[in-house]
Amino acid sequence: MTASATTASDTAPRPGLAERFDRHAGRLMVLPAVVVILCFALFPLIISAYLSLTRFALAPGGFTLKYVGNFNYKKLLFGSQQYHLLGTFKAFGVVGWVLVAAMAALILFLLGRYFMSGRATIFGTIGRLITSSLAMGLTVLVVATIVAGGVPGTMVTTLIYVGVGVAAQFLLGLGIAMLCAQAIRGRNFFRVLFFVPLMVTPVGIAYTFRMLADIQKGPFAPLLQSLGVTQWSWATDAWSARLMVLVGDTWQWTPFMFIVLLAAIENQPRDQVEAARIDGANGIQIFRDITWPAIAPVAATIVLIRLIEAFKIIDLPNVLTGGGPGLATESMTLHSFIAWRTQDLGGSAAVGYMLLFVSTIVCVSFFNFMVRPARRLES
Repeated sequence: MTASATTASDTAPRPGLAERFDRHAGRLMVLPAVVVILCFALFPLIISAYLSLTRFALAPGGFTLKYVGNFNYKKLLFGSQQYHLLGTFKAFGVVGWVLVAAMAALILFLLGRYFMSGRATIFGTIGRLITSSLAMGLTVLVVATIVAGGVPGTMVTTLIYVGVGVAAQFLLGLGIAMLCAQAIRGRNFFRVLFFVPLMVTPVGIAYTFRMLADIQKGPFAPLLQSLGVTQWSWATDAWSARLMVLVGDTWQWTPFMFIVLLAAIENQPRDQVEAARIDGANGIQIFRDITWPAIAPVAATIVLIRLIEAFKIIDLPNVLTGGGPGLATESMTLHSFIAWRTQDLGGSAAVGYMLLFVSTIVCVSFFNFMVRPARRLES
């Protein structure tokens, strides 16, 4: 019996070319697109990584690239460009030390709870140590520049745009979504109206806010002049200039938060909401116990998407203020662009890789600590 079965399997016809193609048709159909995407994604990464280790210079008939190792990174972190990327540091005061100590205590508490849970793994430990190191470093950087009275660099400015901007956009988008989910008159009109800013290009929004914020010739100039505001200019003050960039960015991206959160709110289980109302639950209790658990996975996901996009902000600070006054509104993306425009290709690539490192750690950490728990909460 065994010999006959073996003989039959040996003499069975092998699959032909057409059968093999049918078996792997899915992979073969996707392969061209994957190759194209890899070429457009990996090639710039490899070239920019090499550029970050070189110094670009024009030469007769072309250009030269001189290998300088990690000189561009040392210049950004410890050398002549430290003030540009990291900022100008000042000695910590009492408040600064309290903030640093509080962050260190929080990190130690979270690490201790993770190790005591019995779920610690090698990769999880490495990831948490990287996240903790970056969080501690960024905390020290913010304290040394903003809290201690120093001058923030482009990295701190970018973190302000990301942290404050995304938080404001999420809260505004959630509030508007909750309002438009109610049975109010004309809510379809307001849904369309609140979505309009997302259809405008970032450059168009930047020029619009530049015109609106002109206190000399803008549409609000007569009102400001009647209030006696004639000599002050928001563009000459660092924090007012940053605030203007944040307002423009928030106006543009709040509709994205709004429309996605509105869809999530309208898809929450209605029977649970109606049962809670019958039992006498108020609006806050319904939101806390029913609505938020239902929309938490969607909320965490769209915040992650906005975090990735917010790190790339360039249009608004470039058009509104040109990165000024000084370096007050210059993001890391604009920093890299200005370095590239001045033919410092190595420095531009180094800034880009610093941005890639920070944004990757922040977004991966947010995904692991916020998005994945939210999805487990849904399931």
